[in-house]
Amino acid sequence: MESNDLMIEHNRDLMLRPKEYLKPGNSVDSVLDQCLGDIDDYSLNVQDLGSSHIDDHRLAVNQSNQYNMVLRHGDVQNYEENGLDFDSDVKLDADQGHNDVDDQENQLTPISQGRRLGLMEKHELAIQKHCVSHENSSSDVKQNQETSLVIDTPVIQSRVHDPVPNHQLTVGQQFHDVHSCRRALRDAAIANHFEMKTIKSDKTRFVAKCASEGCPWRIHAAKLPDVPTFTIRTLPNEHTCDGITHLGHQQASVQWIADSIERSLRENPHYKPKEILEEIHQVHGISLSYKQAWRAKERIMAAVNESFEEEFHLLPWYCHQIGRTNPGSIAVVYGNYVDRSFERLFVSFKASIYGFLNACCPLIALDEMLLKGKYHGTLLLATGFDGEGAVFPLAFAVVDDESKVEWMWFLSELHNLLEANIVNMPKLTILSDRQKSIIDGIEIHFPSAFHGLCVHHLIDNFSKEFNNTILANLLWEAAFALTAIEFEQKITLIEELSEDAAHWIRRIDPHLWASAYFEGKRLGHLTADIVESLGSLILEASGLPIIQMMECIRRQLMMWFNERRENSSQWTSILVPPAERQVSVAIEHAHTHQVLKVDDAEFEVISAEGSHIVNICSRNCSCRRWQLCGLPCAHAVAALLSCRQNVSRFAESCFTVANYRKAYSQTIHPIPDKALWRELSVGLDDAGNNSVDLVIKPPKSLQPPAAKPRKKRVCTEVSGHMKQTVHCSRCHQTGHFRTTCTAPL
Repeated sequence: MESNDLMIEHNRDLMLRPKEYLKPGNSVDSVLDQCLGDIDDYSLNVQDLGSSHIDDHRLAVNQSNQYNMVLRHGDVQNYEENGLDFDSDVKLDADQGHNDVDDQENQLTPISQGRRLGLMEKHELAIQKHCVSHENSSSDVKQNQETSLVIDTPVIQSRVHDPVPNHQLTVGQQFHDVHSCRRALRDAAIANHFEMKTIKSDKTRFVAKCASEGCPWRIHAAKLPDVPTFTIRTLPNEHTCDGITHLGHQQASVQWIADSIERSLRENPHYKPKEILEEIHQVHGISLSYKQAWRAKERIMAAVNESFEEEFHLLPWYCHQIGRTNPGSIAVVYGNYVDRSFERLFVSFKASIYGFLNACCPLIALDEMLLKGKYHGTLLLATGFDGEGAVFPLAFAVVDDESKVEWMWFLSELHNLLEANIVNMPKLTILSDRQKSIIDGIEIHFPSAFHGLCVHHLIDNFSKEFNNTILANLLWEAAFALTAIEFEQKITLIEELSEDAAHWIRRIDPHLWASAYFEGKRLGHLTADIVESLGSLILEASGLPIIQMMECIRRQLMMWFNERRENSSQWTSILVPPAERQVSVAIEHAHTHQVLKVDDAEFEVISAEGSHIVNICSRNCSCRRWQLCGLPCAHAVAALLSCRQNVSRFAESCFTVANYRKAYSQTIHPIPDKALWRELSVGLDDAGNNSVDLVIKPPKSLQPPAAKPRKKRVCTEVSGHMKQTVHCSRCHQTGHFRTTCTAPL
């Protein structure tokens, strides 16, 4: 125990030594050379450690080197903007010329500062090794192993902690301009729990003092000549007050709140004032009023609304960047020929086109969603489905108004997209809500496709007419029924409960939605709820400016492709996991079936439900599950096992792991920041491409203001409470107040 105490005390003395290097007059090169020399000296002591200690320290060195690598490549300016001061631990006497030292420090390049910080981290690690070496020389090997483990653990853990912002103010500290100076002083006042009172504030100087009476703290910042930079000139006294004791803060203005939440609000426009209050209180410990949070949000949203117009102007540049960074992708924007106002935007990435045409089932779902931004608009979507049944986005479009013309144009672009990337157009199956505009567009551009009705849309309309859960569930069962006999049985049950409901269903052709009659290949996909499948991604992005919305969708697709590509690389089966599980269940059931062989292709399979005819060459079963779902049913599995065939080989190709990997084999690449678009597009005019010079203005139709929801008032008789009787103090009658009394006196 005494040796441990001695080692800790020795460690504390050594940890103070890095400050000795940073003395007035020492150059950066001399400091670095001295640090490197000391590290070499300390490294010699490590050689005396045993092999077990070397392995432990090798782990610590690796983690420390990774940490130093991050620090070297970090931008020191980011630390300064967050209030970090690399020399905050160095305490210099005023008589030794600390102002000169600050000027010298400010002249360091970011690379030099990052290198110096990285060396200091290495120096601290070497000190820890020296401490272990010193202990080894004073005790036996077993005690040294235990002590080294105790000392090394907190050192390794301390490397991974994020730096805590430091809002300390120092003389000579510089800011980009007066606004940055005021912001830093406000942040420091809020972080250190004191309030400031501004004495002078103009374009060349800023003077403030502590708001507490009798506190001598005062600060003077001034502008440097010929540059907008501000620097702290004097900071003579420390605080003698106890700071503020109330929960509010004078410097927590609406603008400060807006600056603090701007990033969060731009990422999530639906950020509520109540959530803003919670964030400010959690991060800064300040309690604000609801009105302040509301005004801050309105201020940020006003700036966001201004970016709506700017992003419409940048749409031609954005389309060009999509084509440049993702060759083979399609991105085109259309404007009105008269006033150049925005009309349409169509985007489809090459990775999605390749994956759909080469690895997915020829099934497309169409859906739409109204946008919630400043301008009225609609997002049109076309997606496929991968082997796991997940949505595989194919194309997106933003239109000014959803109409017959817009759907006709979208389906035309979709047809051209598929036709340009495949020799023979596959016979597609398309699912939608079968509105008139989509029906007309499919008949023109995809005349050979099977057009099915989304069952979810059918159930929604049915539930509006008949609010009965039992009837709705029976309708779902009828939609999934595999044979006409099963379908009619479900409709009969509905008719027994409600003749009107059965009549309503029979008015809709079952060939459009029922599995027992539909001729297209849906592979178990009966719905086209793309928006619900994409979830919060689309809902959160729908209120953003148009480029931000498309970028939000692109980033999510980029991550999906990467995650699914990495996950599938770990699979060792022939089929994707969901399909593999279904086949495993079918194999279990197949063991109870009796198989009678007719010839090499045809079999009769007898089960408890009856007999079924299976043909393994045409891949069909009389139960129709194999041909409708794409995976061998239990009857087909029994027939395949009887002739020693691999069941997985008889599944649809889209369910194989090989096709799944091919679907996500391509990469969706990121788009550079819009500040670089013009620089990256140099030379387009020489190449004859003047599409980026096209001016696109915002659409004409603004989003109508949201109507205030009506309050839901509960009837007092229903709630069980009696209505209170009021009395007039003037005439002593009931039913009115004194202010509304009209009785004569």
